[in-house]
Amino acid sequence: MQAVQFTEHGDTDVIEYGEFPDPEVGPDDVLVDVKAGALNHLDVWTRRGLPGLDLEMPHIPGSDAAGEVVEVGDDVRAFEPGDHVAVSAGVYCGECEFCRHGEFPLCKEYHILGEHVRGVHAERAALPAKNLVAVPDHVDWTTAAAAPLVFQTAWRMLHTRADIESGESVLVLGASGGVGHAALQIAAEAGCEVYATASNEEKLDYARDLGADHAINYEAEDFAAQIRDRTGRRGVDVVVDHVGAATWSDSLKSLAKGGRVVTCGATTGGQPQTNINRIFWNQLTVLGSTMATPGEAEDALAKVWDGTFEVHVRDTLPMSETAAAHDLLENREGFGKVVVIPDEEH
Repeated sequence: MQAVQFTEHGDTDVIEYGEFPDPEVGPDDVLVDVKAGALNHLDVWTRRGLPGLDLEMPHIPGSDAAGEVVEVGDDVRAFEPGDHVAVSAGVYCGECEFCRHGEFPLCKEYHILGEHVRGVHAERAALPAKNLVAVPDHVDWTTAAAAPLVFQTAWRMLHTRADIESGESVLVLGASGGVGHAALQIAAEAGCEVYATASNEEKLDYARDLGADHAINYEAEDFAAQIRDRTGRRGVDVVVDHVGAATWSDSLKSLAKGGRVVTCGATTGGQPQTNINRIFWNQLTVLGSTMATPGEAEDALAKVWDGTFEVHVRDTLPMSETAAAHDLLENREGFGKVVVIPDEEH
């Protein structure tokens, strides 16, 4: 089969699209004919090389994909050939103390397909059945591929970790990205007043179309100052920050007393300076979040499949042009997700 792959970490020139051995199907696995894959920023970080990351080379990237089941292992009962499925990339043991209590993202052996082990940007992928979710036949492949990681991540951040309520105010940073545009819609659908930041007016207009009540151009304005001004110096109840060092201080400044900031990543760096005085004096809560449980993923994706939430795809490229797809992410071009299609399907 053909697969996106790299044999060393580096810039986009390390990415190749070529022959790779066909996957083997174990008793608990499902063989999927991949129709589309989607990129996330973790694909960029994995390709560059994360501290402590020890990958089996060649590495196939990709945590998001969708396709048709072509074969199932002997012990699989949930799927059969012909089913449409999407990948849910979190892998867990199912046996540790956290898994026994349903907190799968806290599993001691938790890892993510495409980041810690070989991923799914290939013509075919053999995956544990528990890492697949059913997709209704009416949902197109690009939507099915682009939705799972970002919508389950944003759903857990807001509903499980931050426990948002109708009437609260939520600031979503980087609303033009995958997690950002998912979080914006989830907060709006929950009845929250949504503030969104993006880098230009085109992105802000689209954020408004998705449900943002207020839009702030962070390139032209100090978003923390704007939040204080627009809320009568109160601040917001919740900040969704997946940006990291570049925004962390202003995220804390944007919170109301008793507010909470929830984070799932740190695109600009994971070691920001923190004003601890502000945290204890204003009694702020800092919440971490990673991926989601199977139930949370199903809840979030059900609202994608029925059209409640929109997955915006900024561009679709053949898998042989995955390097260009990485460039789109790194250069922050456009709004929403980038999808790659196996060349034979494109």
